[in-house]
Formats: sequence, structure tokens, C-alpha cells
Amino acid sequence: MEFSAKQIATFIQGEIVGDENATVHTFAKIEEGIPGAISFLSNPKYTSYIYETQSSIVLVNKDFVPEQEVKATLIKVDNAYESLAKLLNLYEQSKPKRVGIDSLAFVAETAKIGKDVYIAPFACIGDHAEVGDNTVIHPHVTIGGGAKIGSDCIIYANATVYHDCRVGNHCILHSGCVIGADGFGFAPTPQGYEKIPQIGITILEDNVEIGANTCVDRATMGATIVRSGVKLDNLVQIAHNDEVGANTVMAAQSGIAGSTKVGEWCMIGGQVGLAGHAHIGNKVGIAAQSGVPGNVKEGSQIMGSPAFDAKQYFKASVVYKKLPDMYAELNMLRKELNELKQQLNK
Repeated sequence: MEFSAKQIATFIQGEIVGDENATVHTFAKIEEGIPGAISFLSNPKYTSYIYETQSSIVLVNKDFVPEQEVKATLIKVDNAYESLAKLLNLYEQSKPKRVGIDSLAFVAETAKIGKDVYIAPFACIGDHAEVGDNTVIHPHVTIGGGAKIGSDCIIYANATVYHDCRVGNHCILHSGCVIGADGFGFAPTPQGYEKIPQIGITILEDNVEIGANTCVDRATMGATIVRSGVKLDNLVQIAHNDEVGANTVMAAQSGIAGSTKVGEWCMIGGQVGLAGHAHIGNKVGIAAQSGVPGNVKEGSQIMGSPAFDAKQYFKASVVYKKLPDMYAELNMLRKELNELKQQLNK
């Protein structure tokens, strides 16, 4: 499909600078632009590319002022990155979708399948499971008995939703993720570790996206809950009985120990570890590779291991770099002090 600058500007409420009849049929990074492509510029580091890109249209922020001639047609918007996301979503929605149940898929007789669902070869839908309207299930997906999947979901190849777990509407589960595996619960005995049955479930609310090979464990009792709008990156671990608040995002290789509550709109960097039975307030920012041993107040920005206030961490890191010089200076002062004491004692 082909779209003109005028059509695009109308959709994203942008201002055209250049040829409103310029057309595009694909997307490209600004540094790899080609004729007929639309690109975007939001990071100032890439500004130089706008003067040489071959893309036909470039989305820019309203405050962008070119320092020299730009060949491409510009569309000025409040936020170029957000506008690009809208266009990409429109592009995805325009793709034709398959519907129906493949002859090589297994669907239990007691399962309930909604309208316009696609179930790919070798997918397995268990007894009394439910799949909502317009949901797409890719090959080798397993939906356990009694599990419920909402409408307009996408579940990619080899993802698994265990028995009785719940997935809301408009959710995306990427390849290899596991929803509802047993929580890590064992009781030490003289003979070894005795498994504690994990009889709870996992609940994903609406508009949740789970990255590849991420695990959200089922609860020992009750439910592990991932609230609406949460986005979890690849290789994230959410342990039993955790609760992740609405619109929180977590980067790759982060993990939360059991029974921890994370607030809304938190931003958690990569390789962060949160201890169990902690409470993390709303709108908390945790920098990459931080270790969080306990509760964190709402609105805090922390980093380090153990993590503490980010501003204090940066100040401390400056001092840390100077420790060898400070240690040498301290030894010199001790030596001078001892010499003064010896002179005074004489």
C-alpha cells in the first residue's frame, strides 16, 4: 500500500514542510533511507543523517530547525517517536490475518474457541480452555486445561500458558515465554528439599506484553498478577505471588523474588534484582544492575547494589574513583603526624 504525506499528516495530526504529494510504501531507518520510505528523527545524535537521507518523508519534532537544505518532505509532530509507533501499528493492522484451525492443531472437544481465531499447526488447546475472538496462536503453543485467553491476543511459537491461568485482552506473548510454571517453593527436611505444591494461578491483565523466554510463575496460593499495560522484556523472572503494577516496564535479565509488590509506572533497568516480600512504590526508577534488598518509597530513583538514591550514588562513585589517591594522601598525613609527635616528645 502507498500513502501520501498529506494522508499521513492527517492521521498523525502533523504539519507538512515540503511536497504534500510525496508518497511512501515502506519504513526505513534515517541512516538507511531509500526512495519511497518514511523515516523519523527524534534523537539529536542522528541529526546529520537528515541532510543526506534518501527517504521520501521524515517525521521530526516540531522544534526541529534545519541548518541546511533537506531534500525529504518533513512532517512535524509533537513527538516523532510516538507518531512512528502509531504508523507502525496502522501498518501491522493492515496486514491480512489468517483465521481458522489448522488440521494439524489439537483442540480439545471441551475447549471454547471464539470468532475469527487462528490456531496454527501443532498448537495444543487443553480441556475446558477458552480462546477469545481474533486471537492468533502460532505453532507449538500449549494452552493448558482450564486456561483462559482473551480477545485480540498474539501468542508466538513455543509459548506456554499453564492450566487455569488467565490472559487478558490485547496481550502479546513472545516465543518461549512460560506463564504459570510452579513457583520456586521447597521446604528443607533432613532428607532434602520437599516440594511445596503451587496451587495458585497466574493472571495477566489487558494490554500486557511478555518477552521471549520470560517466566511468570504461578502462586503458591492465590495469584501472581501482572496488571494492565505492563511490558516485560526478554529473559525476565517474576516469582510466585508477585504483583507488578499497571504500566510498569522491566528490561531484560531482571528478576523479582517471591511475594514482592511493584507499583504502577515503575521503570526497571536490565539485570535488576528485587528481594522477596518487598514493596516498591509507584513511579520508581531503578537503574541497570541494581540490587534492591527491601522497600522503596514512591517516586524514588535508585541505583547500585545495594541500591540507594541515584544522585548520592553518582556522588559516591566520583569519590570511589579517587580512593587510591585519598589512601596515599592519608598515609602521607599519618607519616607527617607521627614525625610531629616524635618532635614534640623530644
